[in-house]
Amino acid sequence: MKEKDIRELLASREGITTLNPMQEKMLQAGSEKRDIILLSPTGSGKTVAFGVPLLKMLKDPTGRVQAIIIAPSRELVVQIAGVLRNIGGDYRVVALYGGHKVEDEINSLAVVPDIVVATPGRLLDHIKRRNIDVLPTRILVLDEFDKSLELGFEEDMSKIVRHMKNLSRIILTSATESATLPDFLPIKTPIILNFLEGNRQLKKRMRVREVRSDGKDKLETLLTLLRNISDETGPERTIIFVNHRESAERVYEFLRKRGVAATLYHGALDQRQRESALEAFNSGARPILVATDLAARGLDIQGVRNVVHYHLPLTPETYTHRNGRTARVTSEGDVYLLMGPDEELKEYMDVDSTFSLDSEANGSLDAGTEVLYISAGRREKLSKGDILGFITKECGVEGSEVGRINVFDHYSLVTVAREAADVIISTARQKKIKGEKRKVTPLDSI
Repeated sequence: MKEKDIRELLASREGITTLNPMQEKMLQAGSEKRDIILLSPTGSGKTVAFGVPLLKMLKDPTGRVQAIIIAPSRELVVQIAGVLRNIGGDYRVVALYGGHKVEDEINSLAVVPDIVVATPGRLLDHIKRRNIDVLPTRILVLDEFDKSLELGFEEDMSKIVRHMKNLSRIILTSATESATLPDFLPIKTPIILNFLEGNRQLKKRMRVREVRSDGKDKLETLLTLLRNISDETGPERTIIFVNHRESAERVYEFLRKRGVAATLYHGALDQRQRESALEAFNSGARPILVATDLAARGLDIQGVRNVVHYHLPLTPETYTHRNGRTARVTSEGDVYLLMGPDEELKEYMDVDSTFSLDSEANGSLDAGTEVLYISAGRREKLSKGDILGFITKECGVEGSEVGRINVFDHYSLVTVAREAADVIISTARQKKIKGEKRKVTPLDSI
């Protein structure tokens, strides 16, 4: 694929008109016909960084798998596949991951893709079932390979690589400098691009503040903090980290019952619930995310202003990754350590100041928007244009009242002004969306 075409698609589909220095270096390195190791902080644009040179390396569609990208989480797989579909022109991209219907994946592999993005376990399963032939694959990308090894995927990845006898290029990415190369990878004299200086610059843009709670149960203190850091227009995007799923449920329910525009994210949720939570957060409809450390890495989350440690992290690495969700690239951010009466700061926590709470603060915690669930998606041939057309033409809602529209395999989500939500739901009971009656309901009621 020509570089000019890739850049045009980046601008029109992703809104990226200029590559950052790390992405430009990767593009140059891609022309040297050597393996590449990219060390770069989370949130620095690694998907575009390896995606652009990868597309340049591809031959015209051949009816065979040319490139495989392996990532450690289903969310990261979905994110990478989405970007490559947007900028990949005529190349066919397929995503394979747990929590996704196997039947849908088998159908998507019936026409052989050019690029496969997958989690290790699901890809190996398809290889064993002979649903996919990876022998012709020339390019392998292991994204966040350090995390993959932490999560115990090394054996699966080793088995996958054994099936790939024709590899000519390998690209590895990592957010940590200490990551060791897996023995099963045939890498020789790679180009190493180290951009981890961004981690050292992070401190200049991020303020860490200690917040004291009078009681061991810090829920009321958390609510007061949220009102302190919000204004009359509503809260800025905030992630509240806890250490356990049960705690995440408890904190979320407490906030929800008090009218806080919050959503929930942890590993016990199914794929649709996790996708929906991230979409509600990213759209701004639910700007407060209560999450376990599953949300600390590997997710496409942008514009986070605040990170709140409701529970102190258990390791220095977890502390770093949680904090890395804010103050990304050139943005500023704030980190709040919520401390109970018996809790002490860890030695690796460098606090800038103590944050004094104003008990009378009354910042709004309502976003004023609603997320609507539509019971059809990509597999039912529903598009963003179909949804927007129904809302504006059939429901009489102004386009300015419609926010993000995201179409998944078998459902869609659309963010709308709260006053427009009832009109859309009522109209959907009477009228068809693209020739079919579809269930439309608030996301929270699903």
